[in-house]
Amino acid sequence: MPAAPTARAVVLDTDIGTDVDDAMALALLLGLPGVDLLGVATVYGDTELRARLARRYGALADRGLSVRAGEGTPLSGREVWWAGHEGSLHTGLGEETYEAGSAVEWLVRTVAERPGEVDVLAIGPLTNIALALEADPAFAENVRTLWVMGGAFDDVERTEHNFRSDALAAHRVFSSGIRAVVTGLEVTRRVKVLEPHLRRLGSAGALGGALVADIDQWWKFWDEQWNVPHDPVAVLSMARPELFTLSEPGTVRIQTDGEDAGASVFTPGGGGRTRLVRDLDEAAVPEEIVEGIVAAGTGRDRAAADA
Repeated sequence: MPAAPTARAVVLDTDIGTDVDDAMALALLLGLPGVDLLGVATVYGDTELRARLARRYGALADRGLSVRAGEGTPLSGREVWWAGHEGSLHTGLGEETYEAGSAVEWLVRTVAERPGEVDVLAIGPLTNIALALEADPAFAENVRTLWVMGGAFDDVERTEHNFRSDALAAHRVFSSGIRAVVTGLEVTRRVKVLEPHLRRLGSAGALGGALVADIDQWWKFWDEQWNVPHDPVAVLSMARPELFTLSEPGTVRIQTDGEDAGASVFTPGGGGRTRLVRDLDEAAVPEEIVEGIVAAGTGRDRAAADA
């Protein structure tokens, strides 16, 4: 991979609002030192609502985020899965504003202006990324690395939500030759957010309070007392590489039709440019997630930068 600049330039592509892990990932990005979050694109379903929610989380961390609403309809034509609670705990969400214009055009333009310097972190269905590649095939080379939360690469589960939700988009992305690192379910499910973590997150000011409420809602939705922070784990694979072990480069193949649409298979070698996250520090990763979010909510990272 090309060397990262001192401050890593990142854009986030997210379906924030359903599984609470997207909100956790955004909060974590806002608290990590050395990360320059250039902006957020939303994807899948009601992307305008998702854009407003991303703006709200930025405001809770005292950050004015650049946010754009992206494509809501999967390229595969698969029906959008909508839990129905998206944004329901955030009063006045309709008053939040976001940037006008196409999120896909913004993604293309942003990486073209700084070729090889901008990391793209995709933690939802890959619809926007596929459309960016269609709009500008040079997108594949302009992106420094595409960091993806998606897929299942062992027998834990046959398919995973992000790839299943738009299997055609995932197929097009991984067929493009883009340099990518993928964190699958077999890795993310080794990490859990538990009640002690929730108590610590509650200390993170307004951001922490809102996040704890959304986490609690997600727990009740599934009748569980824990959740898996899939997307924050993918964030850390980019920002804290020393905590992870990657595979050798290879290729990812996506099944595009049938009952197993979205199923993913990794084949090492063959001139591929995709690596899988194979292992992680199970003790350190949840600590890093909690500490990063608390830093975002308390302004600890910005205070250190200003000192």
